[in-house]
Amino acid sequence: MASVTPSTTIDQEHYHNKKVTISRTTSTTSSNNNTNHGNPRITVVEIETANNRNASYRSSIFGADHEVSLPVVEDHQGVFLTWQDLWVTVSSGKNSNRPILRGLTGYAKPGELLAIMGPSGCGKSTLLDALAGRLNANTRQSGDILINGNKQTLAYGTSAYVTQEDTLLTTLTVREAVHYSAQLQLPDSMSSAEKKERAEMTIREMGLTDAVNTRIGGSGLGTGSKGLSGGQKRRVSICIEILTRPKLLFLDEPTSGLDSAASYYVMSSIASLDIQSRRGGGAGGRRTVVASIHQPSSEVFQLFNTLCLLSAGKIVYFGPASAANEFFTMSGFPCPSLQNPSDHFLKTINKDFDKVQKDLEQGLPIRGRPTVEEAIETLVKSYKASENCQLVQQQVSQICNKKNKSVGLMEKKRSHAGFISQCGVLTRRSFKNMYRDLGYYWFRLVIYIGLAIGLGTIFCNIGHSDGSVEARASLIMYVASFLTFMTIGGFPSFVEDMKVFGRERLNGHYSVTSFVMGNTISAQPYLVLIALIPGALAYFPPGLRGGFEHFIYFVLVLYACMMLVESLMMIVAALVPNFLLGIITGAGIQGFMMLAGGFFRLPNDLPDPFWRYPVFYISFHRYAFQGLYKNEFKGLMFVDEILGKSHKISGDEILRNKYQVNMSYSKWVDFVLLLSMVFAYRVMFLLILKISENYKTISAAFAFGRRKPSTQVMENPTATPPHA
Repeated sequence: MASVTPSTTIDQEHYHNKKVTISRTTSTTSSNNNTNHGNPRITVVEIETANNRNASYRSSIFGADHEVSLPVVEDHQGVFLTWQDLWVTVSSGKNSNRPILRGLTGYAKPGELLAIMGPSGCGKSTLLDALAGRLNANTRQSGDILINGNKQTLAYGTSAYVTQEDTLLTTLTVREAVHYSAQLQLPDSMSSAEKKERAEMTIREMGLTDAVNTRIGGSGLGTGSKGLSGGQKRRVSICIEILTRPKLLFLDEPTSGLDSAASYYVMSSIASLDIQSRRGGGAGGRRTVVASIHQPSSEVFQLFNTLCLLSAGKIVYFGPASAANEFFTMSGFPCPSLQNPSDHFLKTINKDFDKVQKDLEQGLPIRGRPTVEEAIETLVKSYKASENCQLVQQQVSQICNKKNKSVGLMEKKRSHAGFISQCGVLTRRSFKNMYRDLGYYWFRLVIYIGLAIGLGTIFCNIGHSDGSVEARASLIMYVASFLTFMTIGGFPSFVEDMKVFGRERLNGHYSVTSFVMGNTISAQPYLVLIALIPGALAYFPPGLRGGFEHFIYFVLVLYACMMLVESLMMIVAALVPNFLLGIITGAGIQGFMMLAGGFFRLPNDLPDPFWRYPVFYISFHRYAFQGLYKNEFKGLMFVDEILGKSHKISGDEILRNKYQVNMSYSKWVDFVLLLSMVFAYRVMFLLILKISENYKTISAAFAFGRRKPSTQVMENPTATPPHA
């Protein structure tokens, strides 16, 4: 039986913002006659985060000096991210480059939240993009970015990136948005019930249970629900990206545009993801979180484990967030009492308003007060000479040495839903979005009905006289050109869809082909409805060609023309994502096609160099005009009065001589040509999206060839950078 002296406990000794409990135990006798001769034995029993995150580290130190050494944690399920001597430059003119990041070194550990702070333009987002492998092709990068000490990439499902802008389908509820994303991202090996449970668990993790049935953007009518708040939208974006339980999470300005309360709830949700994920049996294990933060409140600042403070692309401080205040005090810039430390840090290193402050002081310097540039230079030198900088170098070396490579390489690929499943989910989601978005089709349908009623009343009972020939041709021209021209009214809604596609595609949620297929299939019921109802209102009151076959052909051509214009606007949206420029570009292209369609100027009268070859042959208006002309005139007889005498003239003669229609093939050939153009436009849209991704890859490869060897850590699913 051993006798033990009373123990002494030292609480709340912080390291990396963690509470350290140290117990001193002196053993005098033991039952097996083994003694320690009274030497104190210091045991670090447990270290847990101050914000109750369940991250525990254990370390045993023997000796009387009471120094606590914290080795690198061997978390075989986590990601240790390191970067050494990281430089990023961007071209600023002919043969000149401007550095954005200047020789940065740092690390991020599993179970910890690394906050990247600094004034606007200091390089926060650039550092985040460099670590995530999302730098633009016009940038040059040098230095090493390593995962667990290895040069590799993180593929889909292993890492996630939450952008600053919340790009979401506003017509969906929170539950629908997360459920659809779960069905897209999670593999087919998981059942629908398992995917649903994963989605519900993720919603609970982010504290969105009370808003699951609220539409993200409200009702859209301005009188119903206003939708989610900014903080809730940010949490929905995070929900979507953590469904796969990624081991590495990047967040770009997660508190941007939020008030202090919303910022705290968002960041506390992010900080608690690790413990919640492990309690829920998440596959990601301990999560490494890297976030760029502009100006956090004092409550948010206390959630950070590690702080990386940047100014003009240089590291001002890197280390435990709880020790930053002491570093500034030792460097000669103490934080005033009752002031937010983060505000003090940013005010000290923000030189954007240094000139303004001097102007306010009328150029009179205050004795003993350095300028902002001098303060930054002092802090940078102080950090480089500090013990903290050496500890960072040691930590990076420790993570990268062979001993810690036992953590191993991360998986190269994580499966997601198959192509058929993706097409089905995207079709259902797009159909629901189109149904709820009044501007997508419903308002257009109302305008089409109004225009069709106008056509029906203006051309009511046109008869079969000589004048009715011109009336019928004018009616056909308006339907095939101006009525379908209104299809560009859905361009704004499609631009929003493209923004969502860009974010989801960049994060690898689904393929380009499945997106094009889903969007195409989901639009068909609405296009049929728009072609059928206005088509009937514009066809029967004027007394156009009788017979069900002729009416069906009229509706089919109208449907094909609307599909063509939608496909054309998709191509425009892929090439010109700007809303205003896209509308102008699409309208201009259709204007050129209308002019060469064969109505305003007969085909034989078109100038050869440009208007006849090639515009006349690539204009879908030509095939719509000729198909509808044949459908209306072929087989009919009209009464022509010349000098008071009437005689009959056949519709075939009118087609051949008056409108110069090619009669060598039937109207159904014109319709098939229209459908072929629809298919060609959709394929062109698909190829443009693919080529744009390949162009990014080629540009990245070209830029990679001009920079020193480096390793990016996130495999961009749309443009994977080359690696040796």
